[in-house]
Amino acid sequence: MRSLWFITAIFAVLAIFFILFFLVLNAYPITDSVSIYEFLAGETWNPSGASPAYGVFTLIIGTLLVTIGAMAIAIPLGIGSAIFIAELASPRVKNIAKPAIELLAAIPSVVYGFFGLIVLTSWLRVTCNVPSGESWLAGSILLGIMALPTIVSVSEDAIAAVPRGYKEGSLAMGATHWQTIQRVIVPAAFSGITAAVILGMGRAIGETMAVIMVAGNAAIIPDPIWNVLSPVRTLTGTLGIEMGEVAVGSAHYHALFGVAVVLLAIALIVNLGARVILKKIQEKQTATGTRRQWLRPATKDAIRPYAYAGMGAALAALLLLTVGAAATATTIAIVLALALVKRKISAKTGQKVAFGLVYASITMVMIFLGIILFDIITNGIPALSWEFLTEPPRNLGREGGIGPAIVGTLYLVAGAILTALPIGIGAAIYLNEYTKGGRIPELIRAGADLLNGTPSIVFGLFGFAFLVLYLNFGVSLLAGMITLGLMILPTVIRTTEEALKSIPDSLREGSFALGATKWQTIWRCVLPPAVPGILTGAILSIGRAAGETAPILFTAVVFSKRFLPTSVTEPVMALPYHLFILATNVPGASQNQYGTALVLLLLVMGIYLIAIVIRNHYQKAITW
Repeated sequence: MRSLWFITAIFAVLAIFFILFFLVLNAYPITDSVSIYEFLAGETWNPSGASPAYGVFTLIIGTLLVTIGAMAIAIPLGIGSAIFIAELASPRVKNIAKPAIELLAAIPSVVYGFFGLIVLTSWLRVTCNVPSGESWLAGSILLGIMALPTIVSVSEDAIAAVPRGYKEGSLAMGATHWQTIQRVIVPAAFSGITAAVILGMGRAIGETMAVIMVAGNAAIIPDPIWNVLSPVRTLTGTLGIEMGEVAVGSAHYHALFGVAVVLLAIALIVNLGARVILKKIQEKQTATGTRRQWLRPATKDAIRPYAYAGMGAALAALLLLTVGAAATATTIAIVLALALVKRKISAKTGQKVAFGLVYASITMVMIFLGIILFDIITNGIPALSWEFLTEPPRNLGREGGIGPAIVGTLYLVAGAILTALPIGIGAAIYLNEYTKGGRIPELIRAGADLLNGTPSIVFGLFGFAFLVLYLNFGVSLLAGMITLGLMILPTVIRTTEEALKSIPDSLREGSFALGATKWQTIWRCVLPPAVPGILTGAILSIGRAAGETAPILFTAVVFSKRFLPTSVTEPVMALPYHLFILATNVPGASQNQYGTALVLLLLVMGIYLIAIVIRNHYQKAITW
């Protein structure tokens, strides 16, 4: 059994290296047409021109600009919301606010993109008086909203994990509630907050469909560089737009694989850097001296500017969303004013200002959620009918229904779970039960983390090149299942491992004392109480697989299909892809667009709800 679980555990490492190797193998021929330096530093991307140009520098800048804008919105709002939930909200309010924010994570990216294309870009066009609202600002706002659930959830967990004695000691010394949060709780939770920001950044860098739908997709650098209303094109957007139409084996084809290698390299650098940073932070925080330094009065002056910077950043996000780029000067003025009066205002006044900004943060997040759900639900309900849910599409999706797309989505999700769950659980069992540290477990965990940080469009590109073309699976249900399975594998591994870690060692020791073998102990004593945690991993995986578009874009789906597939070698319809094509390529299909978006939203949320009910049932059974 140990050997079997080791094979499943090493799969994650082999997968990430195999993906990287296969991408580089397909990207290398582009060096026959352009040097590596020209490829990376060239400012013109025009592969189909009379004189083809393959410079990705503009695409890299577009990716960074959109990500920076998204983080400028998500970080202050996310951390402010996390502070509200962990420190200010009553239990009743917390039980409403936390699930509501987690609900944002359940909204598929293509639904975000659809909302951004129909509502957000139109609002920006009218508000800012520009020809088109598809811009860097639209992409950043949308990605900022999408990154919020990750930043809020992880930051809130980190803040809630700070020992209660820290807070009580600070309050006993006469500090206000805000001073305690600012100088004791947030610094103590800094590693977890850092992890939240990095995870949110990874989400923004790797997003494909939402960016394609709202960013404008013009391969230019904004002029001037701070022109947030300029259209931009990202690395992920380029892959999503062009890979479906390129000739296999052409220079353009190999150049797109080069783009994928650059994107994957950026993602790997971010993840590796995050691991190093978090490890150092955790090492420092475990040292007694470092713990004491967080509480020294001498650090007050060093910490205070960051608090005001956070306040200014929160105001910047709010102003950016309400009055556009012109609010930048106002925001700077507010930050400078706060810096000038910071020594003159009383602690109570400072607390009122800070708490006001925290309440504004959670209010903005709730407004985001309310607007998105209200728009999708109110416009989607009129489209719902039995015929719409069961019939195939007609007239390019303007008429008919989405029955085959619903069934195809369920097929893909089921196949992905069947692929990832056995391997992921086996890997977690090996890591937690058969190893006690060392290089091999660390290598396996690093492989799982890097696989988790791989952008979804890269999985789709790998599936297309390896499964569809090289193994000759063709565009099929099987290729989509395997691709989605690879994508959700890291989630299953890490959540299962955490579930196994939560089981007390006394259960294992008691089983060994009664003469049970290692595997009997795992099977009879460890796995049963870990079932709720394992189901949590399955919940997250099912929700992600059901809502993803990029991995199946080139591997599994077609836009219209009258009949259900009779084998795994046939392509299928899927709700995310169907919505993407309806929204971007089929004019006059507004009602069916909203109906498809609502069904996809309800399907993903329904999967989450069913799995949560099952998990709660197991928890009650174990408690009993």
